[in-house]
Parts: sequence; C-alpha cells; structure tokens
Amino acid sequence: MANPFQEQLLKAGLVDEKRVKKVRHDEARKRKGKAAGNQADTAPDPALKAAEEARRLEAERSRELNRRQKEAAERRALEAQVRQLVDTHRQSREGAELPYHFQHGTAVRRILVTREQRDRLGNGRLGIVTLDDEHYDIVPRDAAEKIRERDASRLVLLNEPAQKTEKDEDDPYAGYEVPDDLMW
Repeated sequence: MANPFQEQLLKAGLVDEKRVKKVRHDEARKRKGKAAGNQADTAPDPALKAAEEARRLEAERSRELNRRQKEAAERRALEAQVRQLVDTHRQSREGAELPYHFQHGTAVRRILVTREQRDRLGNGRLGIVTLDDEHYDIVPRDAAEKIRERDASRLVLLNEPAQKTEKDEDDPYAGYEVPDDLMW
C-alpha cells in the first residue's frame, strides 16, 4: 500500500515519480537494515567497545581539565579580592619613624610606623598583611579578618585585642601605669 501523502504530492506536481521511488527504496533499505542489525547485535564489536572507552576517557580528561581551570579561576578571584582589600584599606605610613618588629615565618621583620599605629598594632586594632612576601602593609582589624577568610597566608600579624582586666583594689601600684614605649 502506498503512502497517501506521497500520492497527493505526486498528483499536485510537487514531486516527480523518480523522487517517490527513491524515498520508497530508502525506507525499504532502512527496514531491512534494522532487521539485519537486530541479528548482528548478538556479537559485540571490539572496535565499538574501544571507541566507547576512548570517548569515556576523553570525557574524564575533559572533566578533570575543567575542574583544574575552575580551581585556578577561583584562586585568581580570591587573590584579586585580597589585593583589592589591601589597596582600599591600606593605612598611610607617611611620617613613620618608629620601628615595629614582628615575626614573619622564621625571620624577624621591621616596619616603620607612627606612634599611633604602633599602639593600635599592639592593641589588635590594626594588622600587618603582605602580598608579595617583601612589602608589608598595615590594615584595620576588620579588613585583616576578611583577608584571613580569603587567604590566611597573607595575614602576617594580627594581635588579639587586649582584655580589660579588673583592677585589684589592694594593688599598691594601681596608680602607676607602665609606659608602652619603655626601653630596657
């Protein structure tokens, strides 16, 4: 039985007899190929297995490469955030003449600060950060905490705030404060 749609197209003159025969021939070939393919599927083809394994390995390599690229992009984004925090919160050391010593790694480093900055560093209201292990910047405590969250290796020094202790009423030296800049 012929396809009624094909017959309508033929009657309307939109297709010719040659084209209709070709389509019928192609459809018959597909039906025969499917029937023959069902019988041939019983024996697995080693080339097909090898191709599937190659596709699987390629997809695995691609996923690994994408994961590495994503991690690198995240590291660059964190580095940019840290750099921006330091740039926007950097304390000016203009007129700094007092040395402030601190430990970075195994070395004791020195940075010149003002008297107010030295007091605030000691009280934990300022912190010292670095971007390149050679240049040190002073930032407020809240910026230093944000930098610690993103990359703890960039935070060099952040003292804990001094706890206010209750004064002993019997202390005979309560009225005498020990100066912060006492040099021995």
